[in-house]
Amino acid sequence: MSNTEGPSTLFIDGTWQPAAAGGVREIHSPADGTLVTTVSEGDRADTERAVLAARRAFDDGAWANTSAWDRGDLLLRVADILVRDKDEFARAESGDTGKRLVESEYDMDDIAGCFRYFGKIAGTDGGSVIDTGSPDSFSRVRYEPVGVCGMITPWNFPLLQVAWKVAPAIAAGDTFVLKPSELTPSTAILLMRALTEAGLPSGVGNLVLGTGPEVGAVLSEHPDIDLVSFTGGLHTGRRVAAAAAATVKKVALELGGKNPNVVFADADFDTAVDYALMAVFLHSGQVCSAGARLIVQDEIHDRFVDEVVRRAEKIRIGGPYDTDAETGPLISAAHLEKVDAYVQKCVEEGAVLRTGGRRPEGEQYADGHYYLPTVLDEVQQGSYAVVEESFGPVLTVERFTDEDDAVRIANDTHYGLAGAVFSSEVSKAQRVAHRLRHGTVWINDFHPYLPQAEWGGYKQSGIGRELGPTGLGEYQEAKHIHQNLRPVPPRWFDGR
Repeated sequence: MSNTEGPSTLFIDGTWQPAAAGGVREIHSPADGTLVTTVSEGDRADTERAVLAARRAFDDGAWANTSAWDRGDLLLRVADILVRDKDEFARAESGDTGKRLVESEYDMDDIAGCFRYFGKIAGTDGGSVIDTGSPDSFSRVRYEPVGVCGMITPWNFPLLQVAWKVAPAIAAGDTFVLKPSELTPSTAILLMRALTEAGLPSGVGNLVLGTGPEVGAVLSEHPDIDLVSFTGGLHTGRRVAAAAAATVKKVALELGGKNPNVVFADADFDTAVDYALMAVFLHSGQVCSAGARLIVQDEIHDRFVDEVVRRAEKIRIGGPYDTDAETGPLISAAHLEKVDAYVQKCVEEGAVLRTGGRRPEGEQYADGHYYLPTVLDEVQQGSYAVVEESFGPVLTVERFTDEDDAVRIANDTHYGLAGAVFSSEVSKAQRVAHRLRHGTVWINDFHPYLPQAEWGGYKQSGIGRELGPTGLGEYQEAKHIHQNLRPVPPRWFDGR
């Protein structure tokens, strides 16, 4: 495969085509501002055409009635293509996002694993037989595709978040219209080419590039969309849910988090420090599950934070192909300004700036959207620093006294996506993990996920789950079929 250049980058009803109104968008690298590619910029009319194509492809029944094993085999072929073309996909991802190439390469391995997982489980659940209590009747529950799915994905992990939606939708027998972030479309384009190569029929998968108001809003409100799956910010997620409510369509939302990383005094010090840095500064903090809230027990607070600050100041920043770099740029100038404004407001409210809080100096950073790893100490519960996401390389630090205090502080957020506990006492770590109101909790670890384990949040971090058997279930409807094996007139209304 070769990377797509030029304006014909919408994929609708099995053909690559330009936007109907001729719209285009230039994609520039966040690392140095260079032009990466030029793509089509679709609008409402393009989205309507894509929805119609997906509706026809689903309603004609051929795809939905394809053997689940055949759909699984298609996903396995996609996984093989991803492995074969890993370098091309990774470079396209780094070009759009500015993330280090090695991180994009790790992402491609995870993405191939996601397609392989759903490919293997696609035909394994044949439903269930229900005991009716009578030999004269038979009941079963079967799982059918939900229909046409609208998928809206973010810019921070462009292809990974696409895979988490596309793979289970194909496994279930759905059709879909995909809208990736307008900032990072390149790997979605490559994936549609891979799906076509693997044998996906025309109309089953459609790709429309464009903005939220022009594309995402249509998918959220369109009566021919049966499910809308959105990953992104809380405020946009609320708008998606409100728009979907008018047609009472299924909604799946993953809306980020303000994720606590709880470190007890008995934790292995060096290990906990190392993970605290990785938890928040990986991909410059542009991770929905980033451990942006460091919650440290009083006894070790000063020593622990001093070491985190010392090491944060040594983090090497650079572009995707800088082999010495440990982290990269933010996605855009607008996002950089947002992160900086967050830091300044936190300081105004009383947070102690220990390091960072500004752009790095040097000509090599002049054309990119870089921000120094930042540590804000002594933040208070309920403050702006604790309540709001920065979605950048910003670590806030809180103190706790004992186990109950740690749990209370960690749960004091309207989010509930992920969290971590560091302790050498197994029973304590398990107790705290059970009490945390977060969808994923790591113990003496941070960031790993498994395609076979559900991912999603409590509270305002979202609705539903991705990955795992439940993630497949989001793209299915459960149907109960009951059969009377010995039908006779019930004589309820005898008529005599």
